[in-house]
Amino acid sequence: MLELELDGKQLSVPEGSTVIEAAHQAGVYIPHFCYHKKLSIAANCRMCLVQVEKAPKPLPACATPVTNGMKVFTHSEMAVTAQKGVMEFLLINHPLDCPICDQGGECQLQDLAVGYGDGASRYEEDKRVVPNKDLGPLVSTDMTRCINCTRCVRFTQEIAGLMELGQAFRGDRAEIMSFVGKTVDSELSGNIIDLCPVGALTSKPFRFSARTWELARRKSVSPHDGLGSNLIVQVKHDRVMRVLPLENEQVNECWLSDKDRFSYEALNSAERLTKPMVKQDGQWQEVDWNVALDYTAHALRDVAKNHGAESIGALVSPHATLEEMALVAKLMRGLGSENIDFRLRQSDFSADGKRQGAPWLGMKIAEINTLDRVLVVGSFLRKDHPLLAQRLRQVAKKGTQVSVIHSADDDLLIKLFAKAVAAPSQLPAMLAQVLKAVADAKGANAGVDVTVSAEAKRIADSLVSGASAGVLLGNFVQHHPQAAVLNALAQQLAGLLGAKFGFLGEAANSVGGYVANAVPKGEGLNAARMLAEPRTAYLLLGTEPEFDCADGAAALAAMKQAKSVIVVSPFKSQAALDYADVLLPVSPFSETSGTFINTEGRVQSFYAVAKPQGEARPAWKVLRVLGNLLELDGFGYDSSEQVRDEVLGGKAEFVSGLDNGVDGVAVELPAVSGIERVADVPIHFADALARRAPSLQATADAAAPTARMNAATLARTGVVAGDMVNIGAGGTVSLVAQLDAGVPDNCVRIAAAHSATAGLGAMFANVTVERA
Repeated sequence: MLELELDGKQLSVPEGSTVIEAAHQAGVYIPHFCYHKKLSIAANCRMCLVQVEKAPKPLPACATPVTNGMKVFTHSEMAVTAQKGVMEFLLINHPLDCPICDQGGECQLQDLAVGYGDGASRYEEDKRVVPNKDLGPLVSTDMTRCINCTRCVRFTQEIAGLMELGQAFRGDRAEIMSFVGKTVDSELSGNIIDLCPVGALTSKPFRFSARTWELARRKSVSPHDGLGSNLIVQVKHDRVMRVLPLENEQVNECWLSDKDRFSYEALNSAERLTKPMVKQDGQWQEVDWNVALDYTAHALRDVAKNHGAESIGALVSPHATLEEMALVAKLMRGLGSENIDFRLRQSDFSADGKRQGAPWLGMKIAEINTLDRVLVVGSFLRKDHPLLAQRLRQVAKKGTQVSVIHSADDDLLIKLFAKAVAAPSQLPAMLAQVLKAVADAKGANAGVDVTVSAEAKRIADSLVSGASAGVLLGNFVQHHPQAAVLNALAQQLAGLLGAKFGFLGEAANSVGGYVANAVPKGEGLNAARMLAEPRTAYLLLGTEPEFDCADGAAALAAMKQAKSVIVVSPFKSQAALDYADVLLPVSPFSETSGTFINTEGRVQSFYAVAKPQGEARPAWKVLRVLGNLLELDGFGYDSSEQVRDEVLGGKAEFVSGLDNGVDGVAVELPAVSGIERVADVPIHFADALARRAPSLQATADAAAPTARMNAATLARTGVVAGDMVNIGAGGTVSLVAQLDAGVPDNCVRIAAAHSATAGLGAMFANVTVERA
């Protein structure tokens, strides 16, 4: 610890601290633009100049390290004169367009100009004008306002992992720009809007729609991936206008992914379902709530009476709240059916009944920062978990060895120590090779007889050499036909290493679904069996089966043959209009209270930020009334908090009963021949909200799916990149062939959860490839 005097106060700060960090610790504000606690030091705005005893001139507080006995003056005449001089230079070329600037009211330059600027400018020459840049559909530019703080440049390089912006030219001609002909395509790009201290980078979807002082600010939680990012939702006249990050160092730090930030557009989509609808004589009719609920209750009661309760199945979105999941489970069990599941994209349920608890991350999210060895198995990490990828990117820079086993060689923008790319069927064998190599190094018996490849040996050597290792299983593993085997192998590997292991949660309530008991018990059917053995009636909560299930074609076929399909959703889709009998409009996360349990088991409750649109109602209320109409016990709730406390046994910060262990899973490593499908779920098609956000659908990540193959597979099938090809499996789809060196041999990568590929069938299957 070092001692210093700051404005006459004695302080003790850690060695290596800068003056501006010491000032923050003391609660003293030093004006600044380019400094940000999460970015490297640039010291190019000079706004933080302070006086240091014995220094001949003012020094930048952000770049000046504290020394023992240092005396600093942040508001002395020398410091304030220097700060005012810098402000005058910054304002020389800045346009006087505050009245029409989207940053007005929350602009650092505006705020500091009040404190450090003069009433009039001495500069009488022409101001410079900088042409605007096209950065894509999410970020709007007014580059004449730019003060060249380079926060955006440093963010794209250091946090997002790829330098997509840079500074060109010098002096008064310096400009921030993207590379020629390129836009900013990072899945974290929206954060440069928050970082920009002026109005140079603003939100394109939000542009000119509201003033910051008109907006009410309310806390919420992201309903997308398993991280559960904390949000500030800004509302005007009960309409969500903008979403910003709420800083939480333990979860999302101060960042948001673009999906978390811009998916709010879907809340005001034309596809919002705002009035109950019932199909009568093949025609949709808008009806009152009592008519729709009576119809629903009668349909469920009729099917249970005439076909048996087991002929009813419930498919629940993993993005639904804990309360909604719990009430659907209670409703189904009250009817006498165990057919309920939220694991819609899962294809292997052989671990059911063998789990020791609910699958989770296996550690706190913040503990990722303490690992020195990490193995990620089966994850499109950047797109599935953008902010967890960002954490791994930072620890890799500090020396943590990150290795990957996967069926696609995507650029994760992380400094990887080793990687092994194998066809989906070979993923268990590759993990078994790493296990065997680690067991050999530890003098233990792996229980698997495989030949260890050079890649597996390198990964194993890395894991063995560390003191604190982590094995993380991604969405691809959870969807895999041998998910239980991969779980068992990872469990054994972690045991040998003394490492932590867990699952990168796919959705907002991937842990909460288990806690709410929204999984079948006893003779109940899981999601896959409910579609393979079609039910007479289905209850769909927030689910679009054709996109959200492991086999979209089978899901659609099952819905179309059912006697009764009840859709409880905030949205109406064309598919639902075809197969549903009743549509019940319920509130999305912004219009209801509820709870998400993130991948580390953290309980995060939130309240509605706006009134429900039209006649939509919170789903927990709809399910409560439906339970009462069916004369089921235990549906007398007055609030969602009562439901939550009943499920959790009272208020809790973290849930208990989390365990990734499985017992009695036989490890088999079958060989598969033929061309295998590698199915990713694109970041902006993973859930109903993202699919309906126009700006997200205009990004590069929302491009139409293609059939991606490496050069050898293309040659073997007689196809040339750019050809239209017919892909056959459960069904047939036509796609453009694309060369992708990162796809394993004898594999074709085809995105799931998309209308262009839903008819193909299962996410994991052998396919045929023929030129169209």
